Parts: sequence; structure tokens; C-alpha cells
Amino acid sequence: MTTTTAPTTPGTTLREGAFGPAVSLICRECGTTRELGPHYACHECFGPLEIGYEFGSVTREQIEAGPANIWRYKALLPVPDDIESSPNLEPGFTRLLEARNLATELGITKLWVKDDSTNPTNSFKDRVVACALSAAREFGSKVFACPSTGNLANAVAAAGARAGIRTVVFIPSNLETPKQVNSAVFTENLVAVDGNYDDVNKLASEIAGEEDGWAFVNVNVRPFYAEGSKTLGYEIAEQLGWRLPDQIVIPVASGSQLTKVHKAFQELIALGLVEDKPYKVFGAQAEGCNPVATAFAEGHDAIRPVKPDTIAKSLAIGNPADGIYVLDIARQTGGAVEQVSDDEIRDAIVLLARTEGIFTETAGGTTLAVLKKLVATGQLDPERETVFINTGHGLKTLDAVSGSVGPAATIAPTYDAFVAANLA
Repeated sequence: MTTTTAPTTPGTTLREGAFGPAVSLICRECGTTRELGPHYACHECFGPLEIGYEFGSVTREQIEAGPANIWRYKALLPVPDDIESSPNLEPGFTRLLEARNLATELGITKLWVKDDSTNPTNSFKDRVVACALSAAREFGSKVFACPSTGNLANAVAAAGARAGIRTVVFIPSNLETPKQVNSAVFTENLVAVDGNYDDVNKLASEIAGEEDGWAFVNVNVRPFYAEGSKTLGYEIAEQLGWRLPDQIVIPVASGSQLTKVHKAFQELIALGLVEDKPYKVFGAQAEGCNPVATAFAEGHDAIRPVKPDTIAKSLAIGNPADGIYVLDIARQTGGAVEQVSDDEIRDAIVLLARTEGIFTETAGGTTLAVLKKLVATGQLDPERETVFINTGHGLKTLDAVSGSVGPAATIAPTYDAFVAANLA
């Protein structure tokens, strides 16, 4: 790789091999390429950019010999070979659990849950932030920042603290209290903005355009950030014994996670690491923020933005950047994008907890509720092996179910009271 000037911080140069196998940025609309840098929009058509690679030889054995985190896949990511030497949260390689009790409840033959709630800050966002942080370091950025619906703010604040870089995170002012606290404990620069996520994101874009040295993980370093979601796909395939599932259900906020899991599956096929086979990709949204599900149901190719109004705040992006690509993938693979109500989300959170002992947040509740609906409506084949992704921990969204669960009884500290309560 040639050495170039990184425009975030004048005078900063990119070292040889700073981005591993990544060689360029490619426009997802017109295919125009440009040099690697803190860019997110095509200079020809303003389309979104993503990473282009030239992969070398990558083997299963090479990956399996790596660390038990996302850096076991560094040969497939835009990060340097020495990434492990830089202080980071070492996310990933979370458990893939066979959900036998839940499968019986739903009438599915083989069901797995990819449980990303066990990441360092208890959500999948630790994956994407780790890749963004690597890029920010290489660009010589002085501030590590993000607009967020909560989980991303937690991950950025914690990763920045670990790396010793200043962090500033922006959130909607009505965000759940646990997520606010989870960010504020890691950084003194938590900024609450009056407005929804789309308002916060617009402000972040303006700041990124005016301030030098600011790396907004999901704005000006978004192409690098988004690649972290690929590791979910890599891990699922490896944990299934180097094969792809028949069906996968993924929550949709910006849509990036779904598109990158699909990209990961395609890369594994192209590299000969898994057998090429058909698989269906399903997206999950809440009715209170359903622009992609609505477009899918109505057969539209464009996404009509909506104003979010749902308990699933981590999915509350009314104008999803990757929405049109989610539509393409769902249609190409024979999947779908479905939506569920807030009550269905609450019920699914409790269902997962009481069948598999996993406490999911509202995004995971949305995904499971959609899975249940897909089975009931015949859109998902219950005889096929299925994976659904749990992206975060339920302790972050306690308010969602606090009104519907609680003590079965309140009794005096006597055996007679126990007997009277019919608990035996």
C-alpha cells in the first residue's frame, strides 16, 4: 500500500499495511474507487462507500489459531496485522447457543441464537467500534465520537477510555436511563440532544464536516466501522463447523449489520472457507420504526423515512442508510423484512428469558418476535436450520418489561404463608 496523507489531521501519514488487505474505497452505487481515508460519500455520485479488498490466502487453520475475539479474522478486515498490540476491548467470538427449549416452543427443528450480549459493553457495537478505532488511530484522529441510540455510545466511550483517546458521544435526550449511565461512566463528554436519532446524526455530520481530527465512527469512518459487523457472519459460520445456516434473522436499524453479515457469508464462499449454498436473510423491525419493512411489504425500491415511536430505541432510525441494500438482500435470498408491535417485543423478551435464560434488550425482542411471526405466517421454514441474532443485554432496557414482570406473590416469612400462596 502506498503512503498517503490523511485529511483528518494535516501532516499525518498512513503507514504501510495500516489497513491489512483493504486496498480502496468503492462506491456502492456507481462503482467508483478512491484511496483509503476518512471518506464516506462518493465524490462522483455521493453514494455510500465501502471497503474494497485484495485477500491473500486465508485458511480455516489460520483463523482457528487466532485469539478468541474478532482479531482471529484480521486477515479479512481493514486493520493492521499488529492490531492486537493496540489497547482495545477485544470483543467478539461470543457464544452460539442451540436454543432447544425455544425451538420446541416455536415449532422449529433446529434453532440457534448468536448471543452478542456477552461483549465487553454488552452489545454487538463493540465489534464495529473496534474496527473504527483502528482506523481513527491510523488517521491520527484526536477525538473519537459518535451519534448513537445508546449501545454505540456505550461502546465508543469504553473503547476510547481503554485506548486513551478523548471521546464525545451524542445521544437523543429521551434515551433509556441505563444506556445513558453506561456511557457517562466511561466518558465525561456525554451530550444529550433534544431530538430523535436522525436529528443527532445530522448534527454529528455537521460537526464532522467542520472540525479537524474528529473521527465519528458511523459518519466519516463509517466504511471501516461497518466492516466490524462481518465478524458476526464469520463467527456463525465457524461455530457451525464452517457452514452457513439455511436461514438467519437479523435486526434492522441502519441496516448495516444485515448487509455486512451477508457480505461475510459471500466472502467465506469466495475464499473457499465454506460450501456455497442458498440461504435466506430476514430483517426485523418494530412497527414504530418500520421504513424498510413497509417498503418490502409494498414492493417499493425506495425507503420512505418515518418518525420513530417505539420501545425499541436501539432500532429507532427513521431514515436507515443501508435500507435499500437490506431490501435487495432480502429479495435476492428469498427472505423478507417483517415488523412487530411493542407488545410483541415485550412478550418475546420474556419468552427468550424463560426458555433459554437469555435476557435480551428490545432489539433482540424485536428479532425474536419477528422470527415467531415469520414461522406463524409461513415465511420461514421451520424444518430448516435457523439462526437469530441477539444484539444486546436486557439490563439496558429494563423499562420495557418492568411493568409486566415482578414478584409472583408477597408473603410473610412463615411456612403457612408459603402454603397459602400455593407455590409448592
